[in-house]
Amino acid sequence: MSEHEHAGATRWHRFWNRGGWWKALAVAVVYLVVYEGLGLLLSVPFGHLVDSADILATPESVFFGLALPILLGGIILLLFVWSLGWLREIFGPQPIRGSWWMWIGVALLLIPIALRVVGTNWSAYSVGVALTMLFTGLCIGLAEELVSRGLAVNLLRRAGYGEKAVMLLSSLIFALMHSVNAFTQPLLAVALTVVYTFTFGIMMYLVLRVTGSIIWPMLVHAATDPTTILATGGVDAHGDASGSEGLIALAGDFNSVYVVFAIIAIIFVKGKVFPDRTPSLRKAEVD
Repeated sequence: MSEHEHAGATRWHRFWNRGGWWKALAVAVVYLVVYEGLGLLLSVPFGHLVDSADILATPESVFFGLALPILLGGIILLLFVWSLGWLREIFGPQPIRGSWWMWIGVALLLIPIALRVVGTNWSAYSVGVALTMLFTGLCIGLAEELVSRGLAVNLLRRAGYGEKAVMLLSSLIFALMHSVNAFTQPLLAVALTVVYTFTFGIMMYLVLRVTGSIIWPMLVHAATDPTTILATGGVDAHGDASGSEGLIALAGDFNSVYVVFAIIAIIFVKGKVFPDRTPSLRKAEVD
């Protein structure tokens, strides 16, 4: 960074440009607080439109109960990224690309999505509910990937971590974001969710690396959550609206496959992005 550029950078930019694991964790925590707070605030004017017994009852229930808090949280995240001047850095080409074997991870993510699409009992939902749920998926993909594969990965790389550590720490942060379910769900279920989301986070990191763009993990994530919810008949449930038991069960078996493939990724992922303490990251050695 030249002396002129250094002088032009604000304290805000210099603080975040140095990166750090604890800053990545702080971003995730603040996002969760904002997201939960938005949910509580929105429940005051729109709570009567949300069916707490069946969130998928109406499009309004899905939108105000699920989509809107995440959408607003995603917009706030985008404004935060913009304030740092990182929009091009996060949404542009990745500074390090992946190896051919990472495409296997992409296929392992897409197969269960296809199984759920085929196996879902679509007649149980109105067109409005299905479309609103798919929109909700886009909101989830934007917000959660922006936190974990966008900001967290960028902050860890800027702190000088190698890609194996970047993958593990960003996936751990992503998994811990789902530990807040402990307030509403049994601890065993939450523990299993944290393990699943950790391995799913590793799979999303592989998508980021091999495609070279955060857009693709956002889209894969956006397709995973709504198809899972619609296939099983509800959020964290298996209700009367569920479809083909065999196909949906087979899709669920891929959760175990992710654990195995995550172990493979931990063994073989390598490389490092070399930060130069400027507003952009340098190119890096590739696996």
